[in-house]
Amino acid sequence: MNEPHHAYSRLQQATELLDGIILQPQYPADSVMDRYFSTHRKMGSKDRGFAAETVYACLRHRRELAALALPVAGEAADTAAWLVGTYLLKYSGWSARALEQAGFGGDAVALVERVRALDMFEFPLAVRANLPDWLSESLVKQFGEAETLKLAEALNHPAPVDIRVNTLKTDRDALKQTLAAAEYEMDPTPYSPFGLRRDKRGPLFNTDAFRDGGFELQDEGSQLIGFLLDPKPKQKVVDFCAGAGGKTLQLAALMNNSGVLYACDVSEQRLNRIKPRLKRAGVDTIQRRLLHDENDTRLKAWWGKMDAVLVDAPCSGTGTLRRNPDVKWKSVDIGALHALQRSILTAASQLVRPGGRLVYATCSLLDQENHAVVEEFLSQHPDFSILPADSIFKTHGIELKDAFTAGGAMQLLPHRHGTDGFYAMAMQRHGTGDSE
Repeated sequence: MNEPHHAYSRLQQATELLDGIILQPQYPADSVMDRYFSTHRKMGSKDRGFAAETVYACLRHRRELAALALPVAGEAADTAAWLVGTYLLKYSGWSARALEQAGFGGDAVALVERVRALDMFEFPLAVRANLPDWLSESLVKQFGEAETLKLAEALNHPAPVDIRVNTLKTDRDALKQTLAAAEYEMDPTPYSPFGLRRDKRGPLFNTDAFRDGGFELQDEGSQLIGFLLDPKPKQKVVDFCAGAGGKTLQLAALMNNSGVLYACDVSEQRLNRIKPRLKRAGVDTIQRRLLHDENDTRLKAWWGKMDAVLVDAPCSGTGTLRRNPDVKWKSVDIGALHALQRSILTAASQLVRPGGRLVYATCSLLDQENHAVVEEFLSQHPDFSILPADSIFKTHGIELKDAFTAGGAMQLLPHRHGTDGFYAMAMQRHGTGDSE
């Protein structure tokens, strides 16, 4: 192969960037990366691309890379320098000589011999899957070893670029043609009727189609959740954990920009990110509401009055590891998340009118955050019953295979559906009395 130009600076930049991400686990990797690039403005586009690709690959394969380097590096095996060096040898075709000439401080010859000689099946499943032990054990318990390895392999590949067509301004065929004319070829997503997909990354946000509000970036799996809520024009709808408003904007489009849609969140910063998106999308029915917490007393005025409520609950994010590989190396308290999810779902359910719909959703792969939360909620709220997800999708003409649990929920998995991992359960409130 042709050795990379500027190998020394590229190795140093990738190592510095990965080190910053590892040492600042409280921040998302993409935000650390953005700050790094903003303070290194002289880096060219190719240098930035090399750094980003190398760092994200190291985060995806961190467990395996550290295990490979361990006999040579000792306790330093899980540091940025050794992770980057091992990745470049194993996956990028670098030679030991190239690594040494680029300033790698370790024994590159011994490392390359280790990489070439090792049979990966000598490692435990968690190492081969590039997962922390706790997550590997949870997934094996749910899916079995063979399925977990397939799931992990999918999680360790970069996700495609999915966009959702803004049907208030255009349709999928027209947008596809518009983007193709701008040299962005995209294919229809297999499940969402409003989705387009592209395997290659590119500055889609620089297109006139984006500036004119023709689309939003949104994973196909996330798009499908909106169909489960199935909001209608002129209804009163609440997105209880709206965040920056990705799903909120889709709900507004499904409602044909009529009725009223409340975007609620406990973070003012996240809610403020909705404002420019509303203007671009041509939506004027969304009202933002900053909440103190899920039990904010001001919510009592809405009790029993909402036609549909979406609870896209805060979660471990384990279904998004294709896009956010740093998430799997962060500490997480699943028990605390479970308690918060249950509390949020209970609070949000009080807003639903009799006959109205409630959808609980997460981007988690774990039963404890999904089925267990819904099961506990339903056991304590007999006025809610399950609406089978497969039946809802049939009414929309959406065909999903192997995507439904025995309990009636939708469960999307990257290795089966090509989406991020999502869970969603639709429920209906029945009864005609007061809602308390």
